[in-house]
Amino acid sequence: MIRSMTAFARQEWQENWGQLCWELRSVNHRFLEITIRLPEELRSLEGIIREELQQHLKRGKVDCNLHWQTRQADVPQFNINYPLLRQLWNAVQGVQEVAKESPMPNALELLRWQGMLESNPLNLDEVAEGVLSHFKQAVSALVAQREREGAQLANLMEQRCVGIARELAQIRQELPWILQAQRERLLNRLTELSALNNERLEQEMVMFAQKQDVAEELDRLDTHLAEIQNNLKQAQSVGRRLDFLVQELHREANTLGAKSAHINTTRNVVELKVLIEQMREQTQNIE
Repeated sequence: MIRSMTAFARQEWQENWGQLCWELRSVNHRFLEITIRLPEELRSLEGIIREELQQHLKRGKVDCNLHWQTRQADVPQFNINYPLLRQLWNAVQGVQEVAKESPMPNALELLRWQGMLESNPLNLDEVAEGVLSHFKQAVSALVAQREREGAQLANLMEQRCVGIARELAQIRQELPWILQAQRERLLNRLTELSALNNERLEQEMVMFAQKQDVAEELDRLDTHLAEIQNNLKQAQSVGRRLDFLVQELHREANTLGAKSAHINTTRNVVELKVLIEQMREQTQNIE
């Protein structure tokens, strides 16, 4: 199943350590370009996140944004070391008894004493584990949307292939009558050139044959069209190959148009080019 490169996934979770939201957005790009934005506390996870994306995506410009808000209860709390405080206060009172003129420390000075305040830091290992687990779910959601979009693109591409095949069939069907009309025109031209030498007549015949021989272009168009339809059924990344095949379709259609010497063929070629251009726009968004 082919994938689109345009997709968006937003996943939110509420954990016991806070609220988490992953936003993943991808657009078309020739290669895989990844931008990751993480809170400063979790910057060490960037390499793991990049590797995870590279395992699932081959092309596209991907933006990854993590929004994390800790619960109020999880904000680091400072606890007073009361046993130490009592020891320190007893020591201060002992000093005061000996040196009665020394000033007594205030509460802020006591709190500044090393070891007086004990913090209860957030367990970042637990947070990181949850972030990575939820990121994998967000990536799965992004890939699923790219596949849904890709299925729609494949359907549109298949419709264009059917339209192109129809135009080619009409050209083949009308080709005998077109060639007959051109032969009659050539005979009239030869009558006008009857006074010329055989070399000039031979040149006219060669030019006519080259002008009307479009079988090779039609065959190549059929081949490229079949290859495109085959690639639309593939599971791997085929965007670049499809882009190349569509360019080849366009080139053969131009050659066919240059050789066109009948109004019906010209109309068919114009419709061909319209369908091919629509396909070209669609292939730009296929992974």
